[in-house]
Amino acid sequence: MFRALILAATIAASARGADAAATPVGSATWGAATVDNFATQPRAPWQADDPADSLYRSAREQLNRGDYRTAAKSFALIVDRFPKSTYAGDALYWQAYAYYSIGEQSQLREALRVLDEQRRRYPKAATRGDADALSVRIKGALARQGDDRSAEDIARVAKGASEPCSRSGNDDDDERMAALNALLQMNAERAVPVLKQVLAKRDACSAGLREKAVFLLSQKRTPETEDIMLDVVKNDPSRDVRKKAVFWLGQVNTDKAADALMQMLTSSTADAEMREQAVFALMQQHSTRGQAAVRAIAEDPKAPDGVREKAVFWLGQQRSPENATFLRGLFDKLAASPEGSANESIAKKILFSLSQMRGEGNDKWLMDVAANSRYSVETRKQAIFGAGQANVTTADLVALYPRLADRELKGQLIWVLSEKRDGAAVDRLMQIAKTDPDREMRKKAIFWLGQSNDPRVKDFLLEIINSPR
Repeated sequence: MFRALILAATIAASARGADAAATPVGSATWGAATVDNFATQPRAPWQADDPADSLYRSAREQLNRGDYRTAAKSFALIVDRFPKSTYAGDALYWQAYAYYSIGEQSQLREALRVLDEQRRRYPKAATRGDADALSVRIKGALARQGDDRSAEDIARVAKGASEPCSRSGNDDDDERMAALNALLQMNAERAVPVLKQVLAKRDACSAGLREKAVFLLSQKRTPETEDIMLDVVKNDPSRDVRKKAVFWLGQVNTDKAADALMQMLTSSTADAEMREQAVFALMQQHSTRGQAAVRAIAEDPKAPDGVREKAVFWLGQQRSPENATFLRGLFDKLAASPEGSANESIAKKILFSLSQMRGEGNDKWLMDVAANSRYSVETRKQAIFGAGQANVTTADLVALYPRLADRELKGQLIWVLSEKRDGAAVDRLMQIAKTDPDREMRKKAIFWLGQSNDPRVKDFLLEIINSPR
């Protein structure tokens, strides 16, 4: 249970701020993963007494089940038959969206025509803002299919993202973001110069657009890609943009990108947060050189503790005999060093990291640390917890209990046994609750038995309640 929670939290931090790509309807034709920023599902019918209500219901159902050609015809009928209907303005949007979902060039051009019609006839339609973003996406699809005019339109709007904030506003930002998304569908020769112009800006109001541009740049491999990204890392005034650039540089799996990340990792002038991001990025490249650099920083006493801890964590996330051996060796060095609490903090991170790396002999090693009195109580408690996370058998945990003299360690082991949730663990907890000479341990065992779903526990607790004092 705890492993699942911890892993879920880790993936969410690493991924925070990264682009959660979703594939739009019809994208199989174009093969590009993009991020939707326009409506993709019609709202439920809302005007039962409208003459077009039943036709809207039918068209909506057709669209939702993927019958796009029929849906386009049905939405068109709403406008033709009931031009003053509450549904008419939005029907044009959904007609265009159905054409877009089909993905054929002729249908994409028809979708643009329909969106122009909506702009002229129904400027106050609820989907007008969505229509502008959809229009840019459609032009991006046409550009990918060789339409130069659409490519020029996309480039023009995307370049607008590098203008000052005088044009700022939600509608403009949505359109520019859609234009940047559309660049993903264009070839690198056309897209990269536009992205370069966007990333050259330094004003605060374009930071969000620069973040998007960094992601798009990572998908366009050219001789300039790493240099542009590295310039962002060094010079962009926004910390968030710089962090995104480091992250995506890790997805550019080239020697040049790796060299840049390793330089950043070892630089004494780079701030700790950016160096931590470089650790993650290097580990995502899965290269021998990158992992060697991360191991080196993990054992470097001059590196910030936070950077070293991140290195230890990510080494543990990539299971390998080499990483396991390195981390266990580093733990022994830290434990033998007189540095004190700083080293102990990193040592505890190693214990946790090894508990996440199943196999490789880590389970037995964690048990040895837990039983070894030369280590501090806090370190041994972490080892006991880690052993539980590493799926050490209940029998081995049970065998450890009598080897522990410290009350805190015994309490930790009782809790870990309660997390095993099997019959043998419950048996041992009931034994502790009934016979342990330490009253505090008996109380702890009773408490955790109370959290168990084992049917035997109820009778056992009643027996204790009813026993003579």
